Amino acid sequence: MKGSLVIILFLLGGALCGYVEVFPQEIVDQGWSAYALGALMFGVGLSIGHNPILLRSFRQIRPILFFLPLATIMGTLCASALVSLLLPHSSMAQSLAIGSGFGYYSLSSIFITEYRGAEAGTIALLSNIIREVIALLVAPVLVRFFGRLAPIAAAGATSMDTTLPIIVRCSGSDYTIVSIYHGFIVDFSVPFLVSFFCSSLFFW
Repeated sequence: MKGSLVIILFLLGGALCGYVEVFPQEIVDQGWSAYALGALMFGVGLSIGHNPILLRSFRQIRPILFFLPLATIMGTLCASALVSLLLPHSSMAQSLAIGSGFGYYSLSSIFITEYRGAEAGTIALLSNIIREVIALLVAPVLVRFFGRLAPIAAAGATSMDTTLPIIVRCSGSDYTIVSIYHGFIVDFSVPFLVSFFCSSLFFW
C-alpha cells in the first residue's frame, strides 16, 4: 500500500507542477510518457528473464488452476462492460481498457495516457490503485465467503508482488505458486489488452 501512496503523491506533484507551469510547455509536449513506458516494459522483461526459477516452479500447479488467470481476465472485462452501462459519460471501450489494467496501475495508466489522453490515464491510475488497495484490505473477507482463490483473483496482476504477502497469509502458503503464476499471466496480458481496447477499432 505504501507504493500506491507514493504513486499518488507523484501524480499530485505532477499535477501541481503542471498547474503552476514549473516546466515550459515545450518540455511537456515532448511525449515523455512514451519513454517512461519503454523503460517500464524493459524493467518487466528484465525481472522475468532474471528469474528462471519462476517459470520452472509453475510445473507444480494443478492443471485446473492454469485457467484461473483466464477466469480473472474474463470476469474483470465482463464487470467493466457492465459498469460502462451505468456511467453515461464513459464508453464501453474506455471501461474495458481501464479494467484491463488488472491492478497494474503504472503500466496501464501510461499506455492509456499515451493513446487516449491524460484524463483517461488518470482514471486508469486511480481505478487500478483502488483495486490493489481493496485486495489488500478485504482479502480475509474474500477467503471466508468465497474461498482461498478469491483474493488471488481480486488482486489481478498484483498477486505476484504487492498483494502476495496478504494472499499467502489469508489463503495459505500452498497457494504461493498459484498466486505468482496468476499474477505473471495477468500481468503479461495487460499491454496487449489495453492497447487493443485503446485502438482505433473502438469508439471512445
